[in-house]
Amino acid sequence: MDNILIILQLLLAHVLTDFVFQNTKMVKHKRNYKGKSWYLYAHSLLAGVLTYIILQDWNQFLIPIVIVITHFFIDLWKLHQKKDNLKYFIIDQILHLMILVIAWLYLINGFSEVLPAIATFFTSTQALAIFTGYLIVIFPVGFIIGKATERWQKEISNEEAQSSLNKAGRYIGIFERILVLTFILINNFAAIGFLIGAKSILRFSDTKGARKQTEYVLIGTLMSFAICIIIGLAIRYLVFK
Repeated sequence: MDNILIILQLLLAHVLTDFVFQNTKMVKHKRNYKGKSWYLYAHSLLAGVLTYIILQDWNQFLIPIVIVITHFFIDLWKLHQKKDNLKYFIIDQILHLMILVIAWLYLINGFSEVLPAIATFFTSTQALAIFTGYLIVIFPVGFIIGKATERWQKEISNEEAQSSLNKAGRYIGIFERILVLTFILINNFAAIGFLIGAKSILRFSDTKGARKQTEYVLIGTLMSFAICIIIGLAIRYLVFK
């Protein structure tokens, strides 16, 4: 059986279980009754049944059973958390995906290939250049821009607090830098211009009469784009030289 097909089948079973065949009523019942909720048991059983049906390996019972058990305990752990927020949702999904990857490796007899694949990644100039590039534009570049524009932050802090979502600018900056770097790596420079135009319309249309805030956003945006373009071109040189 195709290795890629197997992981896609496992993912499909998970998506159907957690997002298609689970509604708000079921989620609320599970949060209220936790381990006593029959929905939790039915939900976990469904994960295993769908896995068994979609894999179509009728002699393979171990993986569906493991999926049922692990799905139950991962969801039970999440239900006992005080908050049902994005943090715990992401952790919950990461745990499920880890189980799916382990199941996939078992089905394809791929455990022996894990360490060589990791070693190959850390000895590949292309892979490390791209991975490190994304890490740089997400974290250090944001810090650099924050420090570089620090002198103007106090001037617009009160104005921005009244008209902007908390930390919205930070996350907008992260996503725009990821997009800019991606556009450079796929050699789609025209899309960067489109991104600048879209941001200009959305951000500056709400800052009429707020000259300082407009200038502050413009400085941060141009600085962010310039650094990302330089990093992107450097990566392209390393990867495609």
